[in-house]
Amino acid sequence: MAKIYVLHENQEWTDHLVKRFEELGLSYELWFLDEGTVDLTSEPPEGIFFSRMSASSHTREHTYAPELTSAVLAWLERHGRRVINGSSALRLEVSKVNQYMELEKYGIRTPKTIAAVGKKQMIKAAEKLGASAFITKHNRAGKGLGVQLFHSVDALKEYVESDVFEEPRDGVTLVQEYIESPEHYITRCEFIGGKFVYAVRVDTSGGFELCPADACQIGGLFCPAGEETEQKPKFQIIDDFNEPIIQKYEELLRGNGIKVAGIEFIRNADGEIFTYDINTNTNYNSDAEAAAGKYGMLELAKFLRAELENVYVQN
Repeated sequence: MAKIYVLHENQEWTDHLVKRFEELGLSYELWFLDEGTVDLTSEPPEGIFFSRMSASSHTREHTYAPELTSAVLAWLERHGRRVINGSSALRLEVSKVNQYMELEKYGIRTPKTIAAVGKKQMIKAAEKLGASAFITKHNRAGKGLGVQLFHSVDALKEYVESDVFEEPRDGVTLVQEYIESPEHYITRCEFIGGKFVYAVRVDTSGGFELCPADACQIGGLFCPAGEETEQKPKFQIIDDFNEPIIQKYEELLRGNGIKVAGIEFIRNADGEIFTYDINTNTNYNSDAEAAAGKYGMLELAKFLRAELENVYVQN
C-alpha cells in the first residue's frame, strides 16, 4: 500500500509530524538517512516522499546525510515518484550562496554579501565590504550557528586567528553587511503547499540562534526556543500579516519546486526589508502556535495526505 515516506536525520524534529500523522490515521514510514546505501538498480516503493534534510546535520555528527539524501532524491525522481522538497530544495538548503542568487533572481533584496574561502580571503572580503558592522556566517549551516558580529576588520582578524574560529562545513564563509533591526527582531514566514501560512516574529535580543523547534541542543549551546522572557515570548505569530514580499516568496518557491519552507527577513531603521535565509527543513514553535491557534505540523500532515490521495486515489 502506498504511504508517506519522510526522509530526515533528526528524530526530535520529526516526532511532531509523526504525532499529526497518527492523529489523522495516515500510513507513513521514516527513512533516517544519516548513513546507508542506495541500490540504483532497484525501484523505489510506491508512495510520496517528503524530504526534511537539514543543512545543520553535521552538527549532530550526520556529516554526509545531505549527500546521501541527494543520491536518494535522484533515484526517486528518476523513477517518477512524487517528491516534496526534492533535489532543487536540497540545493538551496545546503548553500546560502544558492539561496541569495535565487532571491535576487526573483527581485528579493538581500544584504550585501561576499563569499570567501580561506582566512586571508575573509579579511580581504571584509575590507572590500567596507561596512561599519558586518557578520560572518557559514554557507552551509542552520539555526544561525557560526554567526559572528564584528565592528572592525581588526576584530575579524583576531577571531580568525583564535582557537574559537569555526571552520565552515563546506569551506565557504559569507562576509555580510549587518542589518540592524531597531526593535531587535526578525520575521519568519512559513509556507506549506507553496502557500503562505503565517508569519512569526522572533526576538533576536538574545543572539542569532533562531531555530523555532521546541528544543535545539547543539553541544554546549542552547537555543531557548519556546521559552519566554519576563517581558515577551521569543516567538510570536503575527496577526493578519500581509506584506507584498509574500507574493515574491511564493513565486520563488514555485519556480524552485519547493512546497514547504520558512523564509526569514529583517527590517532596517528605514523599514526596508532584507531577506537572508530560506529554510526548506522548517520547524514550528509549539508555544507560539498554541497562543495563535495555528498549527504548522497539522497543516503539513494534511497537505501530505492530500498529495498522497492526488497520486494514488484519483489515478
